[in-house]
Amino acid sequence: MQIIQLYIEGQRVDMFKDESVSITQSIKNVKDVGKVFTDFTRTFSIPASKTNNKIFKHYYNFDIIDGFDARIKKSANIELNNLPFRNGKIKLEGVDLKNNAPHTYRITFFGSTVTLKDLLGDDTLASLESLTTLNETYDSTNVKAGLEADPNNNDVIVPLITHTQRLFYNSTSGNHDEGNLYWHSGSGGANDHGVLYSELKYAIRLHTIVQAIETKYGLTFSDDFFTSTNAPYYNLFMWLHRKKGDVENLGDTFQSIMSGWTVENYNTLTQTHAKSTTTIEINGVPQQYTGNTELTFTTASADPYSISLQKNGIEVLSFRNITGNLTIDQSIQGQGDYTIYIEANTNISFTNIQWYFEYDRFGDGTQLATKGYNTGAYTYISEFVFDITQQIPTIKVIDFISGLFKTFNLTAYVDKNTDDIIVKTLDEFYSDGVSYDITKYVDVSKSSVNISLPYKEITFEHEDTKTKLASFHNQKFGKVWGKENFTNSEKLDGGIYNIKTPFSQLKYERLIDGNNDNATDIQWGYFVDDNDESYFGKPLIFYPIRQTQSSISFLNSTTDHVEVTEFNIPSNSVALASATSSYNINFYAENNEYASLSNPSDNGFTNTLFQAYYSSYIEGVFNPKNRISKVTAYLPLRILLNYSLADRFIINGNSYKINSITTNLENGKSELELLNDL
Repeated sequence: MQIIQLYIEGQRVDMFKDESVSITQSIKNVKDVGKVFTDFTRTFSIPASKTNNKIFKHYYNFDIIDGFDARIKKSANIELNNLPFRNGKIKLEGVDLKNNAPHTYRITFFGSTVTLKDLLGDDTLASLESLTTLNETYDSTNVKAGLEADPNNNDVIVPLITHTQRLFYNSTSGNHDEGNLYWHSGSGGANDHGVLYSELKYAIRLHTIVQAIETKYGLTFSDDFFTSTNAPYYNLFMWLHRKKGDVENLGDTFQSIMSGWTVENYNTLTQTHAKSTTTIEINGVPQQYTGNTELTFTTASADPYSISLQKNGIEVLSFRNITGNLTIDQSIQGQGDYTIYIEANTNISFTNIQWYFEYDRFGDGTQLATKGYNTGAYTYISEFVFDITQQIPTIKVIDFISGLFKTFNLTAYVDKNTDDIIVKTLDEFYSDGVSYDITKYVDVSKSSVNISLPYKEITFEHEDTKTKLASFHNQKFGKVWGKENFTNSEKLDGGIYNIKTPFSQLKYERLIDGNNDNATDIQWGYFVDDNDESYFGKPLIFYPIRQTQSSISFLNSTTDHVEVTEFNIPSNSVALASATSSYNINFYAENNEYASLSNPSDNGFTNTLFQAYYSSYIEGVFNPKNRISKVTAYLPLRILLNYSLADRFIINGNSYKINSITTNLENGKSELELLNDL
């Protein structure tokens, strides 16, 4: 029998002597192949002892000020016989009373990975304030520079994707139609054609977004997958397209984020933090703000300006056409990261901008703390800033992360020694496992062997393929662009399981010279619907590839064109030739839009998302020899403390992967679901 020891935020909890604690683990489950699982327990009970009442601050008494907040999970760890077993979180579910006295606390233990959802909450990518350091002024000069920028060395670039304008290429010297990318010298009038700068938008590297998530939430992802040497991931960019059509600020005039705070350490007395030059964090419990919270703008300018106060990237207060000083003293108490956007037609000089906080911890004036954050002299510059947090697609951070996991079939678990989140592909995860022979621990009196496959088909696709060319592909071929329908070439019983990322995928067009029918080295994206109307859609991911062999015509304005000799084209593949790289973000091996024109025999783009990251596991699941074996084993402590879900269990010489395992921590009795290791 093992002694179970539970610690909540470092304090040991009293346990019932006869209370059993069962923990279930599963990293991938053939019944739900699109999800990542982690440790959890059924709710179990602990006594309302003196020690536990202290830990939970007599939760049954709701009159206690500054009591235990059961809405928030608390850090916890489990030991077996004084040896570390699992780290995670506990959630207090409730208290049972007998004769009006507390008797039992009901709690649930969660593994560390599952708490990602709790940490990230409903925050969107717009809340990643560190991305504002990459903001650019939006004008023809900067857009052209982004179009020419090398994606190997820049995390923000401009791809040749238009939101409205139809592009083409015709080297006939007399063809001056709008949208013709053919460059020839001459100025004024009919010579001014090409791609208009305001048709283009910036794009950001996905890895930069992942790094911003680490910064904001204090996370560390391992570099097993999230690394610059992993081109199929690292070379991916997201188009910064929040609304259809032209790039606009949130208001009618130029608007930009205020960046003037001095970064300071966390202030524990007021529970506030100047965490960056743009962001003030409020972290106190809202109900206990009993003093003043003020945001003050001091200026001698008579020019009007507007203020947008945003929490986690969402506007919570707005003040329009202010002249002179402004004091905002509304109830600003919600926990979150606060940023300020200033909008004006002219430059505005402020003598000072100040956040002022009073925090009364107990609500009785006995511990009243104050704190001010000041910019000093600050000047707002009126210019059209492409603010990444305003222009990035609206998607929750947790949905973005889970989208990457679905795209590349990733798994995650927390390193118990470093608390880093280890992220690997499923194949890499299993390749790191070791084997344990558990034959002598298996209860042979009862077991079962069951069918492992509950599906007849599994489909893989990106959620949004509704843009013009992708829609036309569907209409012409009766098949969704890039979608894989896997049946193992068999007609089976069961349902259909769909794995769908939250991203958009375009079908691109390599341009043909209308003058001589020669293929150019220009490929572009047309983000419109099948009626040629500007389209909104889901977040678009793509690979930018820099072309340097020809030139295109670029319009600084409708009456001023220049030659661009280096430019970024969008692609669904890492490279334009499969001999360079066969990786792409189609789930199904479609004909490559670029290579199929110049080399129709190039069918080598075989490393689709399905083939590279899913096929090994899925084909094993569909294998007619595959079974789920259910057995009971009494595992010794040396295995319980050391096994991982990447490991194999050996029974009578046969190797099995762990589909799921539920263990009674008190006696080591484990109910195992095992997949035979084909």
